[in-house]
Amino acid sequence: MPTDRPVVGILLAAGTGSRFDDEQKLLADLDGEPLVRHAARTLLDADLDGVVAVLGHERERVAAALPPEVDTVHNPDYVEGQATTVSRGARAAAERGATAAVFALGDMPCVAPGTVDALVAAYRSRDPGTDADIVVPTYDGRRGNPVLFGAAHFAALQDVSGDTGGRALFDVHPVERVAVDDPGIHRDVDTEADLRELAERCED
Repeated sequence: MPTDRPVVGILLAAGTGSRFDDEQKLLADLDGEPLVRHAARTLLDADLDGVVAVLGHERERVAAALPPEVDTVHNPDYVEGQATTVSRGARAAAERGATAAVFALGDMPCVAPGTVDALVAAYRSRDPGTDADIVVPTYDGRRGNPVLFGAAHFAALQDVSGDTGGRALFDVHPVERVAVDDPGIHRDVDTEADLRELAERCED
């Protein structure tokens, strides 16, 4: 693993999950473990130089559900939208001296670690002077998550607003698409029905 171009994983896990009835969505059970723990393990098992989870809603309970190897930071403004969590994650990546960061969602537990590795490999295959690149995975021709941003974008990510997060940068910067054999990049959990379906399809 190169040490001169560290890449960190940023797990976005601060939202309220308002469409998930009264339960804390990220703590919902999937195969005997909280949803957010699955998502964190994807990053821990990938070729990354550390993982940071950005927490907000019920942060102490969510932190307790994470593997101990995951660092945590608090986003006190999480109710204002996902962009505030992206912003705090970008700041955390910059503070850790990362040259890029993979931003993953806490409610996407089926992403394969190999997908993260594919994004990192695409980033590290380029000349260091192109660190501004954005790298996204695709499956069946459709873009999904997680997304890698070079450090040149960290300042802009700290200024995004609303619920679009880093997608606001896609229209104004080059985006490299990496095809992966991973339907998990499209499988998120918004409702309890989504979770029931996911429990049957996560290993497909």
